[in-house]
Amino acid sequence: MSAHHQIIEHIVLLHVKPDVDPTKVAAMIDKSNGLARLTAYLSVGKLVGCSHNFTHMLHSRYRSKDDLQAYYKNPEHLHVVAEYIQPVVDDVLIVDWVSSEGFSKSPKPRSAMRVRLLKLKKDLVEHGLVERIVSEFKSCEDVSVGENFSHDLAQGYSIGMIHVFPDLEAVASDSDHKKLHESKVTDFIEKEIVVDYVVQPSHTHN
Repeated sequence: MSAHHQIIEHIVLLHVKPDVDPTKVAAMIDKSNGLARLTAYLSVGKLVGCSHNFTHMLHSRYRSKDDLQAYYKNPEHLHVVAEYIQPVVDDVLIVDWVSSEGFSKSPKPRSAMRVRLLKLKKDLVEHGLVERIVSEFKSCEDVSVGENFSHDLAQGYSIGMIHVFPDLEAVASDSDHKKLHESKVTDFIEKEIVVDYVVQPSHTHN
């Protein structure tokens, strides 16, 4: 994929503390959505399903790694993180990757996303394993997959995948789950996080 056509995926999984005032959670979502103008696309809201303990997700997209770094350092972003996100959450996981070539359209509002994050076993090393997993899915038009390049808050997860469905009911037909678990690459996977999310009204900046 050329740099001109790059899509950088930014997934943030959050666990909101159970005793937090709902108005503070709503403020977190509202202020986070307000950061859309700093991105190519942004949607944030509550998860509808998660194999782990996370409750909310922010998904945003950028046209380059430099754009993502500018977002990280932007004072408005830093203010929202410090004042509205950090006080209400007690666990954060962030994974960033360069999207597969076939995935270019922003998810439509009310469509459903299944996000899958993979952590590979540390004691098993195979040359080209990440490329092998990515190649299994990168040709699909509605699937984004790639290797994480931001490691500080990734908790060891090295591969990210997004599969977009027309609606939540269609998630039940997730063939990627069967495809992945029937392949030999599962021998190298230590942990897997799977979350489902209904895309909120689109927040884009063109």
